[in-house]
Amino acid sequence: MFKEQEARRNIGIFAHVDAGKTTTTEQMLYQSGRIRTLGSVDTGTAQTDSLDVERERGISVRASVTRLSWQGVSINLVDTPGHVDFLSEVERSLRVMDGAVLIISAVEGVQSQTEVIWQALRDMRMPTIIYMNKMDRVGADPLAVMEQIRCLLTPGAVPIQAPNGVEDTFVGPVDLLDVSRTECEAWADPYRKLLVEYAAEQDDTLMLQYMDTEDVRTAGLLPVLLDSVQRSHCVPICFGASNRGMGVAQLMDMMVHLLPAPAGVNEAELSGIVFKLEKDATMGRIAHVRLYNGVIRNRDTVPNHTLGIEEKVTQIRKVEGQKTIDTGILQAGDIASVYGWSRARIGDIIGSPKGVPGEQRLAVPLLTVQVHWRNEAEYPAVVAAMQELADEDPLLDLQWLQDERELHLKVMGRIQMEIITHLLSSRFGLVVTLGEPSVIYKETPVHAGEGFMAYTMPKPCWAILRFRIEPGARGSGLRYSSIVRNEHLLERYQNEVARRVPIALEQGLRGWEVTDLIITLVEGEHHVWHTHPLDFVIATPMGIMDGLANTGTKLLEPMLRFRLSSPEEYGGKLMNELVLMRGQFDTPVLRNGRMDIEGILPVATSLDFPSRLGSLTKGRGTLSVFFAGYQDCPPEVEVERQRRGVNPLDQSKYILAVRNALTQL
Repeated sequence: MFKEQEARRNIGIFAHVDAGKTTTTEQMLYQSGRIRTLGSVDTGTAQTDSLDVERERGISVRASVTRLSWQGVSINLVDTPGHVDFLSEVERSLRVMDGAVLIISAVEGVQSQTEVIWQALRDMRMPTIIYMNKMDRVGADPLAVMEQIRCLLTPGAVPIQAPNGVEDTFVGPVDLLDVSRTECEAWADPYRKLLVEYAAEQDDTLMLQYMDTEDVRTAGLLPVLLDSVQRSHCVPICFGASNRGMGVAQLMDMMVHLLPAPAGVNEAELSGIVFKLEKDATMGRIAHVRLYNGVIRNRDTVPNHTLGIEEKVTQIRKVEGQKTIDTGILQAGDIASVYGWSRARIGDIIGSPKGVPGEQRLAVPLLTVQVHWRNEAEYPAVVAAMQELADEDPLLDLQWLQDERELHLKVMGRIQMEIITHLLSSRFGLVVTLGEPSVIYKETPVHAGEGFMAYTMPKPCWAILRFRIEPGARGSGLRYSSIVRNEHLLERYQNEVARRVPIALEQGLRGWEVTDLIITLVEGEHHVWHTHPLDFVIATPMGIMDGLANTGTKLLEPMLRFRLSSPEEYGGKLMNELVLMRGQFDTPVLRNGRMDIEGILPVATSLDFPSRLGSLTKGRGTLSVFFAGYQDCPPEVEVERQRRGVNPLDQSKYILAVRNALTQL
């Protein structure tokens, strides 16, 4: 009944943890005939849980790519982790999808991760289907959850199915597009009414028909809904119980008929992105690539735009469950695993960057931890293993302090820390511990000022720089520019300065990264005979630190936006806890015997609040938190971080240290 579409889809499956995402994916593979035996998350046999730690714990920690066919359409399906600690996997998957399925539990409703993912989907204007799962569970309330979706997520969410139940037992969804209002009035009138009213609001002809008869049939609804979904205005809602296989076939129908086919031209200039890396014991590094335009074949030499290199393809494979098949070709609009690129990294652009969409930042690590190993003999192996894990998840931002023989990571939370230690044990045979996490603070200039450096001794060297440093808007990061003319400072030297400024800001006066500032190079000078490009590698950090010493810096701390709900009798106790944690919150709202509180909390004071909430409310409180950016620390909060290496403010010692290092190269 739908118009013919191109025979490929790239679809991501997203959800809050435990909403049934991997179970739904498993049912899709089974019902499409891709696998013969239905796997289970609980027994560790799910096709998309390939890591030992995923099978043992029953949670997804890495995005998993698989493929299936439905109604003649080939679907690249990406099952993403649901836990907030692995939000970076969701972030990378969003960039390569053309459509999304957002799974929401009919019992728990909209949860914190649901809202985070939803906002990213809206920012990217990605066509999305909402699948309300667990309709067979005690406490399922589809009408209440649907109202929650329309209130918290989008008023454009409308049911395209209705849950058909007998005596509160879910027996399957009914397609509202195939029946009239009269035919489904006895059991689905609220759902049909929402669907028809939404469609009528989008089309004048439907509105007149609805006002005359209040009965609109499929032929009129479909074109309007299809157009609205693909423009990301309408979000259709389906219903199911994936653990029983109910509603999954109807969901796949909607995926192939309502979500868009990928754009892309085989004959166009090559354009793609590496969005996931894996390591194979025999084949080496595996790069998962989404190709937007062009074609890649076995034995092709392909340009890596990000690294400025070319690498040869040895094999191209596609994932089917836990098997791979050698296809030898990757075409525009498709996804495949590419072998042979030993230097590829996550985020690398293949070919031209013109066809690659921008990334949507979701994951912001707010904690840092130190890695500890059992004995010095294991030190090289731990370093190599951590570097491999950091390649697969760049947000770990591994810092290897070789002089101090230390390794530091950035993490999202304690669950991720547990998974890292488990991976090091199961995959590399290394027993390590991670230190107590500490909050990642930042610094920002207090007021405007200048930094100056004349690096002219000891000869031969010549690099003169003057920077203007100004505070920026909160959340603006670094804005750098130069007003120096090329005849005073050659372009290649200016480019070197531009590359070194962000590195120089990694450690401020208190040892934290400096952010939210505007830096302008207002003066620069080189010498025809004495200047070497490395002179600006040395001079830039000294000029920047001189400027920060003149402007002064203040601490910024990470904040969380929260939504807290509990029975009214615990409200006073919870508000007192929030005040003690330096929380700021709006006037509580009383609703049906519960108190809802919204506001912001510092990360530093609330690390253990989620675990304490259960005892404070006897398990009846719920908490949703979202990263809310950095804010000024109160004056009484002073946290310094140990500096790595020599401080550029100690110019003589810094010059000697860096020049010695350069000499050894």
